[in-house]
Amino acid sequence: MKKFELMALPYAVDALEPVISKQTLEFHHGKHLAGYVNNLNGLMEGSPLAVLPLEEIVLKAEGGMLNNAGQILNHNLYFAQFCAPKADNRPTGKLAEAIERDFGSFEAFKEAFQKGGATLFGSGWVWLSADKDGKLVITQEANAANPVQKGLKPLLTFDVWEHAYYLDYQNRRPDHLAALWQIVDWEVIEKRYDG
Repeated sequence: MKKFELMALPYAVDALEPVISKQTLEFHHGKHLAGYVNNLNGLMEGSPLAVLPLEEIVLKAEGGMLNNAGQILNHNLYFAQFCAPKADNRPTGKLAEAIERDFGSFEAFKEAFQKGGATLFGSGWVWLSADKDGKLVITQEANAANPVQKGLKPLLTFDVWEHAYYLDYQNRRPDHLAALWQIVDWEVIEKRYDG
């Protein structure tokens, strides 16, 4: 049986401050994501899905296996998309052109994306994804759901589970969402779009 492992962060644990604190990252990555990895490994024992890649498990699993696999996939994409804060951080190239084409402007996209995250009831994720024709769409995904389940290619996500922001922002989810733009590594998102 293949064992899933906790992804290594591609930056220092304090690299995202002040947008995401070291303490939040230690809990979010080191406790929450680690818990999903441990749970999935336990649930996979004896399962025919155990040989599949993570994305395939998310497409085929149900119940607790789906929830834990979905959370691992979501968090792996989430943690891999950040970098140290940058002023006037924005996409370039084909992705920037697609955002302008499908949302009118980068500012209009940011506003729609933040609204999607702020208005998602309960826990979940807001996503920017591409459909099979390369058109960009924003979706709200509850709990552990991922856009791959709708035939979309996930590009960018903001986690709106309270554990992602509560230590730093308490109940101010919109403030958290607005701050995240400073740490998006657009090169990562562009590679996902082009890939």
